[in-house]
Amino acid sequence: MFHLDPLRIQEHFHGHLGWLAAIALVHPAIVLRDTRRRADWAVGLSVGVGTVAAALGALMYESYRETLRQPIFAAEPTIGYLFERKEHLAFGAVLLSWLGGIAYAGAQSAGVGVRESLRKAAHRAFIGAAALAIATAVLGTIVAAYRTF
Repeated sequence: MFHLDPLRIQEHFHGHLGWLAAIALVHPAIVLRDTRRRADWAVGLSVGVGTVAAALGALMYESYRETLRQPIFAAEPTIGYLFERKEHLAFGAVLLSWLGGIAYAGAQSAGVGVRESLRKAAHRAFIGAAALAIATAVLGTIVAAYRTF
């Protein structure tokens, strides 16, 4: 008989949303190269999708720790450490995306002299966020291919 496990569904949704967030974060990293270009939707949606993906991961963490962490580390410590690095990289991606979003939003009402600096900071933050999110998605896929709920 077919059984739908809510945790497994959440895990798959988290993984797919994580890849979508990684792809979405590339968009403002590209469009903000031009400091005069408006990218309200690109910035807002990429920060939002990344934040939701991270929140889903945080909601699953307790179940992961109770169910999967010890068996993964016992059988294949390298995979366990990849998961631990994935968490750190994900935190960095979310942090940088929020910093980029804040810098971008601040540039909207900043004076002419500060606006360009904030836009450049936003651009650099989104480059970093995109790189970390892609690395996070790759590591998450490796771990999920090894062991899942």
